[in-house]
Amino acid sequence: MLLLAFHPAILPAFAPMSPVSSTAAVDREAAEMDLLSLFLYPLKVDASGCSLTEDCKENNPNFVGGGFAEAKVGVNKPDLLPKEFTTVIDVAGFLSDGQEKRLAQEIAAIEKDTGFKLRVLAQNYPDTPGRGLAIKDFWQVDDRTIVFVADPTFGNILNFNVGTLVDLDIPRSFWSRLAGKYGNMFYWKEKGEDASVEAAVMAISNCLREPVGANNCSEVK
Repeated sequence: MLLLAFHPAILPAFAPMSPVSSTAAVDREAAEMDLLSLFLYPLKVDASGCSLTEDCKENNPNFVGGGFAEAKVGVNKPDLLPKEFTTVIDVAGFLSDGQEKRLAQEIAAIEKDTGFKLRVLAQNYPDTPGRGLAIKDFWQVDDRTIVFVADPTFGNILNFNVGTLVDLDIPRSFWSRLAGKYGNMFYWKEKGEDASVEAAVMAISNCLREPVGANNCSEVK
């Protein structure tokens, strides 16, 4: 799986770290690791599409922190997951029942038309239904799955975990542009978290339906 996520919880290099007390720093680190552990096989990627391998660390002076081996062991919380399968889980209360239904219908159409699976989790850390294993098992996440986590805790509300087969068809730059357009704090604070989620789902839908080529998904629609 490939992790493409664009807020400081996933990529701390994207925001300057202000001085905090040691207790606050530990709390923040724990929250960041909790969000990181939503994903089982992540590869951290920065906004330029550079994977944060050793080579990128040397060429990226803004890189902060170590790899996922340092993450705290996650704990499943299956009791917070819905009793029945659904492609949209909103534990944060961002979406109305009607919005959830429309998104689920759009996601079903995406899967039918493209073969790719989009899954949406709206949360507000620490109110989360679980970490990597719980989500992976509930949704049966595979290489054709896009896990979209809407969480405004650290600024940008849009976070994505993209399967390797999706990554072959969708340029990595698309995800950074999508997060920049609909996930920034100014957008969701003005229009609402629900507007960010809906806009992102439609942009992903439009992108997945474009013919694969040199210029596919070059525009966030």
